[in-house]
Amino acid sequence: MALTPEQLREIEALRAEARPTRRATVAALEDILYQPLAVLDHGFVRVIDYMGDDGAVVQAARVSYGRGTRRVSEDQGLVNYLMRHRHTTPFEMCEIKFHVKLPIFVARQWIRHRTANVNEYSARYSILDKEFYVPAPDQLAAQSAANRQGRGESLSGAEAAHVLALLRGDAEQTYRHYVEMLNENEDGTALDPLRSGLARELARINLTLATYTQWYWKIDLLNLLHFLSLRADTHAQYEIRVYAEAMLEVLKRWVPMVHAAFMEYRMGGAALSRTAIAVVRRMLAGETVDQPGSGLGAREWRELMAVLGRDGR
Repeated sequence: MALTPEQLREIEALRAEARPTRRATVAALEDILYQPLAVLDHGFVRVIDYMGDDGAVVQAARVSYGRGTRRVSEDQGLVNYLMRHRHTTPFEMCEIKFHVKLPIFVARQWIRHRTANVNEYSARYSILDKEFYVPAPDQLAAQSAANRQGRGESLSGAEAAHVLALLRGDAEQTYRHYVEMLNENEDGTALDPLRSGLARELARINLTLATYTQWYWKIDLLNLLHFLSLRADTHAQYEIRVYAEAMLEVLKRWVPMVHAAFMEYRMGGAALSRTAIAVVRRMLAGETVDQPGSGLGAREWRELMAVLGRDGR
């Protein structure tokens, strides 16, 4: 994870500054405020700002002026109830802003979540750094035969080495051509004073999707939970999942009650269809149920059996 000297000085200055406030703060989140949490080979996630805490969710649910004198266990029970029954508006009362550095192909997946405020680094205005994502060897895998958007068996040996060489070589070459087309040094002077450089907005189109970009991403707690429920799931692509996992740790620091309820009822729970519930009831009554007689499709049957810890074949 490479940070520029300017970024490091900015982080140091921000963390050295203390500001008195009357609004709610969270000590565990303040501990990592502005600090980058490393993700992938050059990426990071860092918290820039936040509003609200667990108490803000509870307060909104009760529509009270103060935090009251209730016990923590009662507040946790209320948050659990809200999560369990999908009473979602109290979670909208909290917001958080992240600075994220990520490969462009991850950013294109990420931006599908259209419920945040986003401002991305402009390659029309500035020159992109020579940083691109190269997967670790254990992340190289063939196309899954069962899932059109997933990975199958891992590559190894000469085959894996060849793929890594292609990825590195293509990224290096396209960046070299990018700089050549720009005809521009870091200080803005021309590499070759006898020719004009291509406009930055055009030169960038040759770069690979592995090139790193950055953005500021601000989102409310409810929509963050939705993002995490999809992107921290084991079925999500590894490269976006590791960002979501880092943000789960941020969530735990920021709103531990909400995090506990989220892990219990969303990440660790399961939603069953009416037909699936009927199947479970039949099994509890002692009936032997198979997929053809269940009323479920083959895929939903396998999913139900996985939830119940049974063989779905």
